[in-house]
Amino acid sequence: MSTTATATAGVTARAGADPQRLTGRSKLVLAVLLVAQFMLAVDFSILNVALPAIGDGLGFALSDLQWIATSFALSAAGFTLFLGRVGDLVGRKRIFIGGIGLLGLASLLGGLTTSPEVLLAARVAQGLATAAATPAGLSLLTTSFAEGPLRQKALGINGALMSAGFTTGAILGGVLTDLLSWRWTFFVNVPVALAVVLVAPAVIKESRPAARAGLDLPGALTVTLGLLGLVYGMTQAGAYGWTHPHALAGLAGGALLLAAFVLIERTVAAPLVPLGTLRRRNVAWGNVLGLLAFATETSLVYLLTLYLQKTLGFSALAAGVSFGVLGAGTVVGGLVAPRLLARTSTPAVLVGGGIVQAVSTAALLFLGTTTGASLALLLPATFLGGVGNMLVIVGFMVTATSGLPDAEQGLATGLASMSQQVGITMGTPVMSAVVTAGTAGAATASAVHRGVTTAIAVNAALILLGVAAAALFLRGRTARPSG
Repeated sequence: MSTTATATAGVTARAGADPQRLTGRSKLVLAVLLVAQFMLAVDFSILNVALPAIGDGLGFALSDLQWIATSFALSAAGFTLFLGRVGDLVGRKRIFIGGIGLLGLASLLGGLTTSPEVLLAARVAQGLATAAATPAGLSLLTTSFAEGPLRQKALGINGALMSAGFTTGAILGGVLTDLLSWRWTFFVNVPVALAVVLVAPAVIKESRPAARAGLDLPGALTVTLGLLGLVYGMTQAGAYGWTHPHALAGLAGGALLLAAFVLIERTVAAPLVPLGTLRRRNVAWGNVLGLLAFATETSLVYLLTLYLQKTLGFSALAAGVSFGVLGAGTVVGGLVAPRLLARTSTPAVLVGGGIVQAVSTAALLFLGTTTGASLALLLPATFLGGVGNMLVIVGFMVTATSGLPDAEQGLATGLASMSQQVGITMGTPVMSAVVTAGTAGAATASAVHRGVTTAIAVNAALILLGVAAAALFLRGRTARPSG
């Protein structure tokens, strides 16, 4: 059985220590990792509200604004699995600190830039930093705490902060852009990244498998290009429709490359993703559920942003602040999830959380065009939906990373991070395309309301699809460690 070459950062595994009790050092490890993951989550959404101001400030054409988000999404989603595997080879701590350092430098460059080209280069660098730091940080989290209640608690807090970070980014982006400048949506990362880079070396110990296989370059190349193709196709479909040549080319090319990746993994001696790992039900279905969880909730934020601004007439700042209730729900869900996992099972939490999220999302089908009545429905529904979504996310993280040796944790967390980032990237373009079809080309308040309602129905259906998958394919798989 594989072991780690060095002691993991958590001292929970030290002889004589209670493996399910946080010590002083393990609290520091947890704090550093959670601060970094929260910052990475904020970075996914902080620019959304600021895009018009960035376009005006740097001279972006309206049709080119999408590339500020797309350039980040392509590199963040496309390189996650590859860089997660690199972390296994050179050391997860090293990749984590390097990724956070790169994020800080790229954010500084983005805040200081005076040209669109340099801004896009900074966004690509931010995406690569996220692709490196997210799976490495999650690997350090799972290998630092023994499988069981303590790891579930750490993953619960991590999941809550990730989702809350996405919501916080939307709020913070509006506040910083309105009160200071869009440049501060970049600058805000710099001091946090610097603090993590200075503290992490003294707190976190290196973690890597003792037996390290060589890097599967053909597999890495095909999966990275395949994911880039899919993400590019999705973003183009969201902007121009599913029949646009760029969307079709990206989706078809991505699918072919991913099919080639599977064939390569069957033949190489040291595959990037051993197919035996993917045949584990918890890994395969856990990641499917995670992708659906992130795709549905992050795209719901986009849909409600359209509704609040285009139908109810909210400002960007007021719409962002409204999502504070959703953020509060995710925090509650993240705190409750470990307790429910300890008392029940991962399938129960996944199914129960999915049902709560689906019912809360379906309730939004009754949103009207008057502010008072709509907010009376929207605020409690988004709060409960946030609770349910976070139960699913924590259940997915526990499911997809449990029952695996440390040697496979980099792969497992790389897959989980990839599912997270592809879900975030895919959700909004898909729902945007549904809204566009539902509005039939009109841009009036009533047409937007009609298109958003159609997309909310699709969103709720996708959540129920995840509930059915959890109930059918993860039966009897509990969260408690065996033995």
